[in-house]
Amino acid sequence: MHYIRAGASNMLGFARHILRLGRIGWTLAQHDALWPLELAQGLETAAMLARLVSRKQPGRRRGERLADALQKLGPTFVKFGQALSTRADLLGEEVADDLADLQDHLPALPFETIRQRIEEEFEVPLEELFAHFETQAVATASIAQVHLARTPAGDAVAVKILRPGIEQAVANDLRMFLWVARWLERVAPLARRLHPVDVVQTFAESVRIEMDFRLEAAAAVELAANFKGEEQFRVPSVDWRRTSRRVLTLEQVDGLPADEVEALRDSGHDPDAILAVAAEVFFKQVFRDGFFHADMHAGNVFVASDGAIVPVDFGIMGRLDRPTREYLAEMLLGFLSRDYERVAAVHFRAGYVPSDQSEALFAQAARSIGEPILERPLNEISVARLLQQLFRITTQFRMETQPQLLLLQKTMLMAEGMGRRLNPSVNIWEMARPLIEDWMLDRLHPSRRARRAAVELRGRFDRFFTAMDRIDRTLERLAEDETTRRRGIPVQIQGLLGGLAFLILLAALLFD
Repeated sequence: MHYIRAGASNMLGFARHILRLGRIGWTLAQHDALWPLELAQGLETAAMLARLVSRKQPGRRRGERLADALQKLGPTFVKFGQALSTRADLLGEEVADDLADLQDHLPALPFETIRQRIEEEFEVPLEELFAHFETQAVATASIAQVHLARTPAGDAVAVKILRPGIEQAVANDLRMFLWVARWLERVAPLARRLHPVDVVQTFAESVRIEMDFRLEAAAAVELAANFKGEEQFRVPSVDWRRTSRRVLTLEQVDGLPADEVEALRDSGHDPDAILAVAAEVFFKQVFRDGFFHADMHAGNVFVASDGAIVPVDFGIMGRLDRPTREYLAEMLLGFLSRDYERVAAVHFRAGYVPSDQSEALFAQAARSIGEPILERPLNEISVARLLQQLFRITTQFRMETQPQLLLLQKTMLMAEGMGRRLNPSVNIWEMARPLIEDWMLDRLHPSRRARRAAVELRGRFDRFFTAMDRIDRTLERLAEDETTRRRGIPVQIQGLLGGLAFLILLAALLFD
């Protein structure tokens, strides 16, 4: 009976996925956006049928058509399109740019729905939490909407509320994405190289994190701690008492959007000074801390009355470990100084490119990317575009995809866009370059390298002795165990096992 129920459930799930795929295919066809099927080997028949059923829209770019279709399909697809915008290596720069502009907007939910949502979360009347609550939303999207409010203590706050039903809808879409990814890996040879199952699982994890507002609040607190005492960059404080999985309450931001240049000038701000602060802040987030705001478009950045930069929306954050930061800094400096042999050496040393590839040929490929970009006037040079081009040659050298660098590249693109709006004649990377160079010189100084090596060695020995302690306790329990005594395992053998474990652990910790 159990197998019958399981089989029926699987059949029902299969039918549900097929029906959903049919609706998705129809929507894509109506927007002439089935062209991605042409990219996958093994799906030639499907691609031919797609061309027959698609409703042609001449004069519109492929990325525009796909972006419109994804927006029509709902929030999960919008998020997926935004994630794909980092993959210019797969879709091309023009399509990636169109997907990067994807924004999801829905009509605001009625105030009573929002009231019910908040009261269910905290199990108290809304009036106990807020002395005043604006009934009209100030921002709406498919996942959440934001209302302004005031606490009983008089603090002005912004309250972000997750839309009811969105979690289940997204979960259903993610299950279908995974089902399609597994199917693609079976039938399309090219798809297997792109690891669609891994891509979907990574995407699913990021969406789940974005929909848990406790994690967003924690990210805001961590970013604030990294900039504690720095007046030029402030993160809104979190009201933890009024924050839960589905409701986030932050200090209300009082400032002007960073892209409203004329309004900033009229308020007495110097756009060049703001740009200099933005360059320094970006450097500190990426290289000093390895923890950066990965959604820094103009709508998420404000300038306070004292000139401080104030970010909002901490649902998408990026992390870079120390070795990656050092490799990245050296790679950027190599490109900016046109030292392409250095760029190639960094990629091979980091293990991004397999050792059986030609380092000289990789340097030549890097030169072919760097020269056309670096020949432009200084204010037109885009480091984000440079990295984007670099990722496009990854297949030629069997270079593994680096998700953390793809997210950073997308963030760089946003930072460059914001910088050009503030001052089109200034290059944000030239402003950050001295900071990166000084940081690299400091990191490579012999005394710093010796201190880091000592810390790493100490950490390895700490892990070694912790592991040996666990082995020792395990062997003691083994010696005391009744079954062990009955089998007559000699103490000498137990000692030999312990000695072997010691040598294996020592080798692993010293030579990993």
